[in-house]
Amino acid sequence: MNTIKINRVFTLCLFFVLVLFRGAYGQSFGLGFYGYEVHQEKRTGLDLSPGKTLCFSDNFDLSFDVAFRPNQKTYFGYIVRIIEDNRTNIDIIHNDLSKDHKHFKLVIGDTYSKLAFEIPKDKLFTQWNNIRLRFDYDKSRLTLYSGSSSVSQSISLHRNSCYKILFGANSYYTFETTDVPPMKVRDVQISQENKLKYHWELNEHTGTTAYEDVREENAGVTNPLWIKEKHYNWEQQQSVLFNGEAAAAFDQQNEKLYLSGNDSVLSYSIPDKALTVFNCHAQQYLMRGTQAIYVPYTGSFFDINVDSKQAARFDIVHKKWSQKLSDSLVSTCYWHFNKFFSPVDSSLYVIGGYGLLNYKNSVQRYHIPTKQWQIIKPGGAFIPPHYLAALGATQSGAYILGGYGSLTGEQNLNPRYFYSLIYFDAKTKTFKKIYDLKVPAQDFALANSMVINEGDSTYYALLFDKNKYESKLQLITGSLNRPGFRKVGNAIPYTFQDVSSFADLFYSAKSGRFIAVTFNRNENNKTRATIYSIYSPPVAIDLQAGAAPGRFHFNMLYLIGFLLCCAIGVFAYKRMRLTKKTAAIKPGAINDHEKESIEPVIRVKPPVKEEPVKFKNAIFLFGGLQVFDAEGNELTKSFTPLIKELFLIILLYSIRWGRGISSEKLEELLWFDKSINNAHNNRYVNIARLRTILEKLVGCTISKESGYWKINMDEQLVMVDYKSYLDIINAREDINKQGIEDFTKIIRRGGFLSGVEFEWLDVFKAEITNEVVNIYLDFANSIKIADDPEFLVQLANYVFNFDPVNEEAMVIKCKTLSHLGKHSLAKSAFENFAREYKSIYDENFKKDFHTVLNNN
Repeated sequence: MNTIKINRVFTLCLFFVLVLFRGAYGQSFGLGFYGYEVHQEKRTGLDLSPGKTLCFSDNFDLSFDVAFRPNQKTYFGYIVRIIEDNRTNIDIIHNDLSKDHKHFKLVIGDTYSKLAFEIPKDKLFTQWNNIRLRFDYDKSRLTLYSGSSSVSQSISLHRNSCYKILFGANSYYTFETTDVPPMKVRDVQISQENKLKYHWELNEHTGTTAYEDVREENAGVTNPLWIKEKHYNWEQQQSVLFNGEAAAAFDQQNEKLYLSGNDSVLSYSIPDKALTVFNCHAQQYLMRGTQAIYVPYTGSFFDINVDSKQAARFDIVHKKWSQKLSDSLVSTCYWHFNKFFSPVDSSLYVIGGYGLLNYKNSVQRYHIPTKQWQIIKPGGAFIPPHYLAALGATQSGAYILGGYGSLTGEQNLNPRYFYSLIYFDAKTKTFKKIYDLKVPAQDFALANSMVINEGDSTYYALLFDKNKYESKLQLITGSLNRPGFRKVGNAIPYTFQDVSSFADLFYSAKSGRFIAVTFNRNENNKTRATIYSIYSPPVAIDLQAGAAPGRFHFNMLYLIGFLLCCAIGVFAYKRMRLTKKTAAIKPGAINDHEKESIEPVIRVKPPVKEEPVKFKNAIFLFGGLQVFDAEGNELTKSFTPLIKELFLIILLYSIRWGRGISSEKLEELLWFDKSINNAHNNRYVNIARLRTILEKLVGCTISKESGYWKINMDEQLVMVDYKSYLDIINAREDINKQGIEDFTKIIRRGGFLSGVEFEWLDVFKAEITNEVVNIYLDFANSIKIADDPEFLVQLANYVFNFDPVNEEAMVIKCKTLSHLGKHSLAKSAFENFAREYKSIYDENFKKDFHTVLNNN
């Protein structure tokens, strides 16, 4: 690398750093002004020169950016008041009641000047608008610029005059005023003869000082409404206590949040901050875990009861429910499921959830026009059983981020966090994996919904630590196309008690605010709903106290940039020296001293790549379905969803009960919605297809014997892990330690048919869970602690994989660890058990640690 190249690299680096940091520094949110929405003494004022005036000997310009805060009632008052030598006032005011089409007017002394202008409302409320006043002493003229237009007027100006420049409210002598429009102002500049003399960026986030960049002539602010703070701090808007359960639904178009309870329905208006209680015609039953969703085309919201397959619609106009939800269940088996409305097919979709120690990855659809529920069997990528994920809807589907669950769906088998972004296409009913986030240093779960911005391919979501009771919700934003995210805004306090807590996120486009809602149910069966909001775009800033934070941040960025460039320059210089030195060394001319100074090259032999285990003629059911033919090729992908279910039914009925399954029972399970003839035809066609697949397994055939369909297998040729499992279970009375280890090898692959969910299959799964726990506990009870304590601890852990609140296993583990002298581990095992017990049963475990140890 020669000197020219080094100079180019250094120059390019310096340019990049300056542009980058200058861009970061230049971002400005401005100062908001409180107007008629507050009392007079609470209104905002900005004094550019507190305690003194600003004097000018030559022509000068005053410019600033202005915008109005939306959703306010009155927009009358002073934008800026300029007072010359304490004699003459020059004011820019806004009169929202003006009869002409120009609402911005310039007043000189006691009369309106001819300088008036208008800023269209679609720009005034949605973007910054530049206004500039030019004071021309040479021509005795005042020119007002607004956007690309300008107007001028002759005026008597006095060179070397001194000015008081006041925005909004002020108490300056006889020029005092409290008439202030609800506005925002930023980037105030004063130039003299085209040279910047003063600059107040108004980019602070706290305090009553507005820092000036050029001469450090800091301005004073009364009752500041710093816009950056509104983009960083979440504000609590409302808190409501419900009897029993509660749910939230958001109407984005009308900016209303609906809160539904057992005995009441409320609406909260985001712009007005007004809470309205509906006088409903009837009460509704919300079991624990019920969620709500607003459906735009119906103009109403729905309370969803997944377990009873019901969706009750609340008619907002007539204030009544379409039906009462079933009260046969107290709580759901689909805690924290995700949901969205699809305009593609006018349907509500429900994905995932948790209940009865099982995570779900099912996709359920409620068709609103026909009021019919349907279980969808999606194609595409595999989505793990989970809950506590975030879902964001689009016009054609939904994105799903993260979650907590297990690959098998069973809580007992290695639950974990997931960090994938997956897209569900409502048209094709398929999942597509977009990317995986890098596993964070601190694991996190997510609030139920995320906000999708398809325009710039970004998302916003709320993450939190599910392992903390006093947790916090942190807003993040990331890309829909590439992994990575950043935290924005401060954190929201969130008391998390798993199924007793719930959090959701919405976006109000008109008000430009994110809305977060948290629900916490207490021991008295009352739910506290709390509403928070933050302005968009949310920012990540350091709110540490200190003098002149804007200037300090600015200088630090340049210092960091300078040091970075220096480091790159030093590295490039050393690289050049090393290159020259290396080039000067000729092969065969290295003396002993030079040999010692050159670091040796260590050649590491690459590790031998282990060949994966290849199974042949095998059927695995534990850890998910896998089928391998006689050549070792996996056939699992050859099974369509229907063929797979047909295969499993016949296989399990054949192995478990020996005789197989009748045609009538088979048709009842798979084709209950078909006519008799259609059911017969479907059975015939699909069994023929299944036969074709099974032909690739040597020693495996399908037949019909005595009216029962059965899969016959030669045990010498075909290995089925479920058959091996049953052999051990049936010989459990004679099982020894080696048998337990063989048993463990079978089930450690994962849960039985994990990721496969059929109603008829629940019986098999429940039976297996019960048998696994019993076989481990029976063997553990046959061993004395002193004989094999380490193996007893291992057995207890095996039980916890299937039943995390098994009291007998906890007692065995605690006593054994105590016997080994590991008292702290024993106490920790008890505390983990008690914590899990509290989480599942929502009540404290009634025994203490000493009682457990002393219990015989």
